[in-house]
Amino acid sequence: MKKVAVFLDTSKPTLGLHGLHTAFTGLPGVEVCAFSDSNPDVDEAEVKRRLNTTKRYFDPAEMLEKEKPDIAVITSREPFSHLPQLRLAASFGCNVFTEKPLSADLEETDEAVRIVEESGITVCVAHPGRYCPQFQAVKQALDSGKIGKPLTVSTYGKCDHRGGGEDLMTLGTHLLDLMTYLFGDPESVRAELRSGGHVTGKDEFRKTLEDVGPCAGEEIFADFRFPDNVRGTFESRMNLCDYRTTTTHMGLSIRGTEGIVTARFTDIIPDFPVIFSKTRHPAEFGAPFEEYPATETRIIPGEDTTYPDHIQTVPGVCHTDFMIRGLHYAAWDLLCALDEHRQPVSNVYNARLALEMIYGIYASHRKDGARVTFPLNSRKHPLSGE
Repeated sequence: MKKVAVFLDTSKPTLGLHGLHTAFTGLPGVEVCAFSDSNPDVDEAEVKRRLNTTKRYFDPAEMLEKEKPDIAVITSREPFSHLPQLRLAASFGCNVFTEKPLSADLEETDEAVRIVEESGITVCVAHPGRYCPQFQAVKQALDSGKIGKPLTVSTYGKCDHRGGGEDLMTLGTHLLDLMTYLFGDPESVRAELRSGGHVTGKDEFRKTLEDVGPCAGEEIFADFRFPDNVRGTFESRMNLCDYRTTTTHMGLSIRGTEGIVTARFTDIIPDFPVIFSKTRHPAEFGAPFEEYPATETRIIPGEDTTYPDHIQTVPGVCHTDFMIRGLHYAAWDLLCALDEHRQPVSNVYNARLALEMIYGIYASHRKDGARVTFPLNSRKHPLSGE
């Protein structure tokens, strides 16, 4: 039986929006032993009901010391809170399931990797795209040659009021991570940022809703080169879409020599299907699109298959199949990785790479769009001017 402890802080409005604290629900051989929350006003009975646990602590260190869990769940969306909590968990030899990004600072992600390697703990980072049925179907389409040789993957941020630099950090990390999942480590990037229609100045920063570190640009366009001559783009524009009233803009489209496959990130109901077209021609020439099956075929022995019904009753978290199943299989992957002595599919190394790609975008822009190669030599934020 694996014991899971949850780091909560319900005094912060960004807590648990993605539902990491529910990801282990229904998995066999798992007990959520306790949660920590320093908020004196939390509805303790309700949180215990949602987590199916009987214990609450105010101090996470006390929780780790007394409960000795196998896994700690870091639920905060605030990227600068992740490293201290990961360091604390590692000091108790506790493995970690953490919200993305691993950090908003590349030097911090380097430290996180060092902590993992020196302590021997295993960390899974919540990039659910690697696990959800929709992007599993996209990978299957690519691996089976459904669209021929992949040529270009085009990705788009949510393009809402956070469009540009904030979109890049809070949501772009998912898309950059997915590109590496599907096509391998990037070789280089060229990028340009714009603000108010002009090229963003080197000292022109943006205020952000969340603390995501230095940020710039109302518009971003980045062009990555991947192995086998695959090109990948990321684009985000401020206030292009209102995700509350329109079909989500966030997602990717992959064009190959024999077809096109498209999928979207869906954190609001309903889930967006994977669509496919078998064509050698551009889509605007009338290529017919059809739904590509994203049927769940994975089986977790001993799983309580009613777990989505319980999660659907938890307020304040994403209730789409994409999020629920993606995080559920990420949690299961972490459990399997511990038993099999391997890295999870989503780990500290590819999470660090996603942040390095974000830094690469800024580094290229500061060099007037010049090509920047990976890995980056400097670990300082390009907007710091160092």
